Amino acid sequence: MGLAPGEGATPRIDARLALSLACGALLLVAWVGETWLGVPHPVAIGLYVASGACGAWDLVRTNIAVIRGGHYRADIDLLMLLAAVGAAGLGEWVEGTFLLFLFSLANAAEHYAMGRATGAIRALGELTPPTARLLFPDGHDEVVPIEQVTRGALVLVRPAERMPVDGIVRSGRSAVDQAPITGESVPVDKAPGDQVFAGTVNGDGALQVETTGAAGERTLDRIITLVAEAQAQKAHTEQLTARFERVFVPVVLVGAAALIVAPPLLGAWPWATSIYRGMALLVAASPCALALGTPAAILSGIAQAARHGVLVKGGAQLEALGMVRALAVDKTGTLTMGRPEVTDVLAVDAEPDRVLAIAAAVERQSQHPLAEAIVRRADAEGVSTPAAGPLESVTARGVRALVDGATVEIGSLRMWADLPGGVPARVSEAVQELQARARSTMVVRHGSCWLGVIGVADRPRPTARAALGALRRLGVSPIVMLTGDNEQVAEAIAQEVGIDEVRAHLLPADKAEAIAQLRRRHGGVAMIGDGVNDAPALASATVGIAMGAAGTAAALEAADVALMSDDIAQVPFAIGLARQTRRIIVQNLVIALGVIALLIVVTTTGTIGIGPAVVLHEGSTLVVIANALRLLAYR
Repeated sequence: MGLAPGEGATPRIDARLALSLACGALLLVAWVGETWLGVPHPVAIGLYVASGACGAWDLVRTNIAVIRGGHYRADIDLLMLLAAVGAAGLGEWVEGTFLLFLFSLANAAEHYAMGRATGAIRALGELTPPTARLLFPDGHDEVVPIEQVTRGALVLVRPAERMPVDGIVRSGRSAVDQAPITGESVPVDKAPGDQVFAGTVNGDGALQVETTGAAGERTLDRIITLVAEAQAQKAHTEQLTARFERVFVPVVLVGAAALIVAPPLLGAWPWATSIYRGMALLVAASPCALALGTPAAILSGIAQAARHGVLVKGGAQLEALGMVRALAVDKTGTLTMGRPEVTDVLAVDAEPDRVLAIAAAVERQSQHPLAEAIVRRADAEGVSTPAAGPLESVTARGVRALVDGATVEIGSLRMWADLPGGVPARVSEAVQELQARARSTMVVRHGSCWLGVIGVADRPRPTARAALGALRRLGVSPIVMLTGDNEQVAEAIAQEVGIDEVRAHLLPADKAEAIAQLRRRHGGVAMIGDGVNDAPALASATVGIAMGAAGTAAALEAADVALMSDDIAQVPFAIGLARQTRRIIVQNLVIALGVIALLIVVTTTGTIGIGPAVVLHEGSTLVVIANALRLLAYR
């Protein structure tokens, strides 16, 4: 049951099914005609031959293509052909053609099932519209084929339309449904400067988008390519099964030959009985279900993961993810938002709004992340900021500028280390209070007036605690934070999200060594990071998981698993899906090997003939495929 070289997962499915049904119809006509209507035997044989030709057509065509390609080896198809020809040679036309009918029908069903799995990914390619509404400098727009849209072009996306390109919003505001790319269930608000992805659905507002990725360069195109490559890679279990099949099929052929020849020579059975049982053994021992059970599950698992914003780079990685027992997590950008926010404004000699206004006036000129946090907070609260003079940076201490004719100084306590009399006690106490809560602190002084102290921290992701709890329920433990930050900040975040163990002050090489220690202690270890500065740790882990890979080609290519959104809540889904995939693989192996063992016994002893063996054999094949397809409904 294989594909000819170059075929896809659902080639000629209608032709396969039509030939199989024609085989069944001719078989039925021949049997009814000969048994009940008195059709002459030669005519019935002609109908049986025609039926067998329809049933064997695709099977023979596939094998001829493989032989021409120079890669032929004894396989399942050969066992089926020999069994059918042998049955016909014994005059068992009904059983021989019935075998080909069921085998061809199962083959058509197999390709349909595989098409269901790959179709889940192929459908992503159909999400992007074939055209885009291009905006020209003179103000008019024109609908053009997507292939004509180049990088830098301006595209108009109307309400409720799908994004045709990756790009940056230049004008307009709207909420965009990004579920096809990132797996996010809630639409994301987009404003000028925000990134959008092809295949996502625009909401109620019109957007003008500057193209950063046209056809072939879009995130969705990369996803489809990577998933196709992942589905082509074989999992460890699949490789073992393939090696087993390569040995098992020749052994079956030798065993069937011995069963045909030895008993008559020893006087145990007549030749007809021995040949018939040899043909039945070929059917019984054909490992169709064994060959299909693992790849069908892997294919379905990778497809379902991609549909929910999780890219798994191959079957081996999916299996490894299912065996993870411990988890290492980077802090900044993984457990936290990766963007500092103002958490506290402690006033000393002014109102909190005054502290924020003066600080924002100065920091608006700075590109430092802490300065940006102050400006965002002031803008969010609608605080009116005065004009400030040119910014002066004081290395490793802070900044200063003139506001309302007096110097404003903002920085750490080191800024005033040489100040006669030092810093007032109430200012030092405010700083200590915030630092005890793991805040970065900035003191604000205007002239000789100590306005107050601003506390800034990188906040935990809202979904982090729930996600780590879900991972523990899956049996993932311990969960360890690996960070280069100081221990006080790391411990504060760890307590908020529920981390088991914290390792702080780590360089990239230290993180890799920590992963090696966890692997020696627990076996399978996953590492979640940003895919760039955590690269050594990601490479050292059993499975490296990159966060927020949408639009980031480097992260897509570097990690074993890539989360398309910045949402750690996708990790429990990914590990749960991987474990369910492993369970289904084991179930399929048990079903396949159990049916093979049973059929070998009952066919060689003559308990059942070819007909019932065919039904059980093909039935087990369909069962394992249907079992694998359950993964497409995993939530």
